[in-house]
Amino acid sequence: MAASAAAAAAPDHLFNLRNNFYLGAYQAAINNSDLPHLSPDDAVERDCLVYRSYIALGSYQLVINEIDSSAATPLQAVKLLALYLSSPHDKESTISSLKEWLADPAIGNNPILRLIAGIIFMHEEDYNEALKHTNAGGTMELYALNVQIFIKMHRSDYAERQLRVMQQIDEDHTLTQLANAWLNLAVGGSKIQEAYLIFQDFSEKYPMTVLILNGKAVCCMHMGNFDEAETLLLEALNKDAKDPETLANLIVCSLHLGKPSSRYLSQLKLSHEDHILVKRLSSAEESFERALQSVG
Repeated sequence: MAASAAAAAAPDHLFNLRNNFYLGAYQAAINNSDLPHLSPDDAVERDCLVYRSYIALGSYQLVINEIDSSAATPLQAVKLLALYLSSPHDKESTISSLKEWLADPAIGNNPILRLIAGIIFMHEEDYNEALKHTNAGGTMELYALNVQIFIKMHRSDYAERQLRVMQQIDEDHTLTQLANAWLNLAVGGSKIQEAYLIFQDFSEKYPMTVLILNGKAVCCMHMGNFDEAETLLLEALNKDAKDPETLANLIVCSLHLGKPSSRYLSQLKLSHEDHILVKRLSSAEESFERALQSVG
């Protein structure tokens, strides 16, 4: 009891860094990461957050170059994520390395390795494989990832159970609030307003990020407020002209407003050809071409 009380009383040196990362303020996370007097474990967690911020900004090669083979397991896992995202054509070798590490009893239960496994298998849309490694939870990030995976599986009942666990641990935690907003968006109806208020609260407490702006915009679109959504999305586009979620949301928003969306679609195709919206539109175009040929 005394030890846990002491741990609770100790200052959390990484609180702001984590928060910046969770809310998508990746450059701020990197810029404010030079923290003194960190314990060895905290230093590894700090480095993981910084390198994951670089990955979120698309700087995969920097991460691959800087993390060498002597680095701690969590950092090796982050490097795997950079390798996976940087060379989609060579992802099989990355996934086989990942499976090898997960099967190693000495490191297989490392929370960051399990988290990265969950992220990679979620990308692969292999949700059952992802859950094999994340379902036991243990950290707020793992619980939050479980919420995302269950939402993608259209199992909001399971997502809600994970959210309850997070709320019992720390109701005010940024990830608990985010997971609550994601679940509210998935459930829809009257819950959309609650999701909007969560993103609104973030935007009042923290600097606006692309993630917060997109969250608010998606809520607005669900509520039929496409003009407000467009304003928010254009602000997000000013912050990052290549962000795939912003571009995808702008395409949907423009279609509802009767405005041209082809430029946003071209940008999305150029920078994220494997985005689900691009795939869906491509297959719709192919079906249309086939229909025309069969008529011809």
